[in-house]
Amino acid sequence: MLSIRLPDDLEKDLAELARNEHATKTEIVKNALSLYIENFKSKKAQTPYDLGKEFFGKYGSEEGNLSTTYKTKLKEKLSEKYLH
Repeated sequence: MLSIRLPDDLEKDLAELARNEHATKTEIVKNALSLYIENFKSKKAQTPYDLGKEFFGKYGSEEGNLSTTYKTKLKEKLSEKYLH
């Protein structure tokens, strides 16, 4: 058993939602807590890569070897700059 105190505005919104959904406030709170916990668990199970994968390579150069050829590319750029 759990009892909680809600701010008046939240209590009012919950009561209105319960009326609109033809459900009890308890049902709505149980469902909301279940969704919150499920969401928390799924985020906790994700790796840092999973959380940011939509951003990785988003603005890439389309060259997949930049991490291995950066020294060569840097030497070329410096040679162009100082030898010409």
